[in-house]
Amino acid sequence: MPGALIEDHALLSDQRAAALVTREGDVDWLCLPRFDSGAMFCSLLGDESHGHWSLRIADGEVLSRRYLPSTMVLETLWRSPTGTATVTEFMPIAPDHDDAPSLRGDGEDHADLVRSVTCTGGEIEVVQELRVRFEYGSVVPWVRRGEDPDGAEVLIAVAGGDGLVLHGPALSASADVRAHRGRHRLRADETAHWVLTWFPSWLEVPRGRDAEQELERTVASWSHWLGKAEAPAVPAEHAEPLRRSLLVLKSLTHRHTGGIVAAPTTSLPEDFGGVRNWDYRFCWLRDAALSLEALLSHGHVEAASSWRDWLLRAIAGDPEQLQIMYTITGERTLPERELPHLPGYEGSLPVRVGNAAAAQYQADVVGEVMIALSMMREAGLEDGSWSWSLQKALVRYTIHRLDVPDHGIWEMRGEPAFFTHGRVMVWATFDRALRGAEEHGLPATAEELALWRRLREQMREEILARGVDEDGSFTQTYGSREVDASLLQIPHTGFLPARDPRMLATVARIEQDLRGPDGLILRYRTKGQDGLPGDEHPFLVCCFWLVEQYAASGRVEEAAVLMDQLLESANDLHLLAEEYDGSSGRMAGNFPQAFSHLGLVRAVDALAEARSAP
Repeated sequence: MPGALIEDHALLSDQRAAALVTREGDVDWLCLPRFDSGAMFCSLLGDESHGHWSLRIADGEVLSRRYLPSTMVLETLWRSPTGTATVTEFMPIAPDHDDAPSLRGDGEDHADLVRSVTCTGGEIEVVQELRVRFEYGSVVPWVRRGEDPDGAEVLIAVAGGDGLVLHGPALSASADVRAHRGRHRLRADETAHWVLTWFPSWLEVPRGRDAEQELERTVASWSHWLGKAEAPAVPAEHAEPLRRSLLVLKSLTHRHTGGIVAAPTTSLPEDFGGVRNWDYRFCWLRDAALSLEALLSHGHVEAASSWRDWLLRAIAGDPEQLQIMYTITGERTLPERELPHLPGYEGSLPVRVGNAAAAQYQADVVGEVMIALSMMREAGLEDGSWSWSLQKALVRYTIHRLDVPDHGIWEMRGEPAFFTHGRVMVWATFDRALRGAEEHGLPATAEELALWRRLREQMREEILARGVDEDGSFTQTYGSREVDASLLQIPHTGFLPARDPRMLATVARIEQDLRGPDGLILRYRTKGQDGLPGDEHPFLVCCFWLVEQYAASGRVEEAAVLMDQLLESANDLHLLAEEYDGSSGRMAGNFPQAFSHLGLVRAVDALAEARSAP
């Protein structure tokens, strides 16, 4: 079958791992038991031979799909010439208020994907193909029939340390394609369940799960979490996208470690057929800090506490060894390699796993973290001695690199430079350290306070002298004439208000240089500092930042128009990728993208605040 469009997918998550399923019922991406595990269904980046699990109704068509309210449980309605059916798919999780890591008491040793089909009228036939390929489609497992500890007949697949077991009505081997296929008839009001479970291959095959009980508990878990959110008064058309974005951010937050991945996928292209294909299944300090701000602004203080604990563990030790990203459990080694056996999404090569940008110096990262930690204090989350000591170490790290050029927020692979946005974030580092000491009484010596004040003022003077063009707008880097959408973040730091003439001039330049014919904006022009061949599509988080800027500077109606356009770029489930090509109406880049969804949350909040202002 031809590959599905990026926007055709739905996300399933158990807050440890993730799956993507197409509108037509094909799970073409699944990593278990972690977000960054080797995929066992990888046809998203290749074809069916690289692993997938399709489940559909024979001769049927999809009428609609949705998430059950306030959850990440997917429900798809089918119709065939002989009947109708509902397919329900989810990855089981325990309720947030249940402290047990697993309902079976076995910790991280199992992870599940549940697919249930109910015939709602007439008679239907469920058609399936299961083709397991471990290690990103490169390893064919040994598959056999067996029994679980309760004597239930199951299908077992094993290769190396990975084991999979399928509970449910049997599928039959198909030797020609080394897959398993099945056809199963259901009459009105009959239901069949299939549960695919990962387990370490050296352990006993796990028991089956009660699919209906797990559905009830998973719905309760998602609903319980979202019900704790504090929501501003927003228009009805913004309410569901806002809720969905908060759920996506929760979906990308590892349940036990608190690490927040940037996206659950790798190598979905920013430039179709090009080389801009990156692995986003890691925890960027910047992305996580901004995601945390979005969650914190809606009352999820426990997410802030969990992430801060992750941060302290991840960067513990010598601050000189700080990285811009880590794994979900805080490991530092993320070697980038290519997978030549995969043809890539629509021929976009190379397919990469790991990310070499982990070794880059990006001057803005510490400032992003300091702003997020400052927000936690404002929300009433007190700093312990370890947390404040860490922040002072981050300030020292920044001081040691005060004269070092960097690669910028967008991880450019060209020559390092002094990026204006990064320098503003250096200013924010000193500003938030001073606030912590002066406004919250955190300990600092007189010498430290004097140094931080001096460097904060030094950075302000430098930025306004070297980061502003002759037309009064900020520039991408010192000495250049280019502009960058990251400059829209300057008011968010408190460096200047949104109505400052230099910000207004910057917005005018962004509208002139980065806005495409569809009205959406690029993050920057790729020729020059970028260092890579090819082009990009408009970057959704930058468009949401422009909504914020419009709203904060009094251009409220323009903000509302752009917001409506951006909401239309989401798929039918309110999910967003990294980029959007308005000319073709297609999503591009990894999906769903935390950056895009945190941008949506902030834009909705900014627009609501502007409309409620006198």
